[in-house]
Amino acid sequence: MTAVDPKAVPAADDLTTTRRRLARPVPLGRRSIAVLALTSLVGVAGFGWPLLAATDSALVGHSTDAPWLFALLLPLLLAVVVAQISEGRSAGGGAPGLDAKSVALLGVLAAAGAALRPLGAGTAGLEPMFFLMVLAGRVLGPGFGFVLGSLSMFASALLTGGVGPWLPFQMLAMGWVCLGAGLLPGAATLRGRGELAMLAGYGAVASVLYGTIMNLQGWPYIAGLSGSISFVPGDPVSANLVRFAAYCLATSLGWDLPRAALTVVLCLTLGTSVLRALRRATRRAAFNAPATFNPPEA
Repeated sequence: MTAVDPKAVPAADDLTTTRRRLARPVPLGRRSIAVLALTSLVGVAGFGWPLLAATDSALVGHSTDAPWLFALLLPLLLAVVVAQISEGRSAGGGAPGLDAKSVALLGVLAAAGAALRPLGAGTAGLEPMFFLMVLAGRVLGPGFGFVLGSLSMFASALLTGGVGPWLPFQMLAMGWVCLGAGLLPGAATLRGRGELAMLAGYGAVASVLYGTIMNLQGWPYIAGLSGSISFVPGDPVSANLVRFAAYCLATSLGWDLPRAALTVVLCLTLGTSVLRALRRATRRAAFNAPATFNPPEA
């Protein structure tokens, strides 16, 4: 019988740590969660405050509050990055955070997402960048995904000239799409067709929700709509939400459904290759691996 070296057998704690790192190459810590929660609260307030406006309030559109939201959003995104960097350093390598390699990967993926967006040219709502954002958020985790989605939308706006009052809201909405993908279950264990089906289903739902959230950004300020789908300042929130649902069905559903269908098709056809490439890149990058220095040989 061959003796087994106990040191060669990984301990349960080592297996747990390895599985956690495979599940979340850039996991969330307490600081990152706090900053992400604050950023999301700012975003929810930016999207939803018209629903709580009084009847005599002056609703002049997001052209006035968008610069303030944008001025708040950029420091908050930077705070998410700084929080993850500081958590990785304070943990002494025990809890990986953002390092130079992960920041470089963030830049590459944001550039890829920005390059994919113009391919659809907004035709019938077709935006191929959604499937990449969903898959990247799945592999790299919610914190990394939120920053990636926001930066990708910002870079694509600069690339296509789509800078306007809607940009900070697009950055927030895409950040939430990637964050949700990073929060899906089974990151360390679920693989194969089951994972692709889950990501395709999430991509379809997220594509429709993205369009719905972006409708909320402009719907209260559109004039000339019929009374059944127009926003009425001062009305109960429930009544305005019913009109908002009718507005989405009448106007944007024809754009949201093709976006969802394209995301499903791309996830099912290219998902395996893209997921494998992203996971291989994260393994080879060895995010936040502890550095060891060997003494020079005599």
